[in-house]
Amino acid sequence: MKIFETERLTVKSLENIDKKYFAELFTDPKILELIPQKAFTQDQITDRFNKSLDLELNDLKNQKCACGIYEKGKTELIGLALFLINEDGEKELGYRFRSNYWGIGYGTETTKGMLKYYFQVMNVNKVMADVNIANTGSVKILDKFMELVSEFFNERDNCTDRRYELWKNNWLQQSTEVKNK
Repeated sequence: MKIFETERLTVKSLENIDKKYFAELFTDPKILELIPQKAFTQDQITDRFNKSLDLELNDLKNQKCACGIYEKGKTELIGLALFLINEDGEKELGYRFRSNYWGIGYGTETTKGMLKYYFQVMNVNKVMADVNIANTGSVKILDKFMELVSEFFNERDNCTDRRYELWKNNWLQQSTEVKNK
């Protein structure tokens, strides 16, 4: 099931053929270092992957969901768009890409598409995002779209995170300003 498209990407439900690359996104040390997160075991990968199969649109509103990111016209999973719910019950966006897809604007494109989906389709009023400050690529992306609201030590992941938010009214204003330029 397709969730949304951007200029170069399609975000949709995962399929069984995606498991190999899904596993890479939870085990590659280069990816995990920036989150930071310990590598998943095979059982954890299988459990998380199976929970992500056969999503319904309504699931995005009510639970944490991982959707696949693909280059348009291609079938190889290149990343995950993560529709999350934080500890305060707020909608949160996340994403991760296989490392050979870093640095070509896909994170920016995905963030922009996810914000549009959250605000226009899901009709939420606010979206949050947390990022490890060592993940400078994602910090730059979130700085483009969202407002920094706090920086804190994340005990669970043993790193310093930044928390961002974007209110729907501010997003609508940004969208109008871009169109008028």
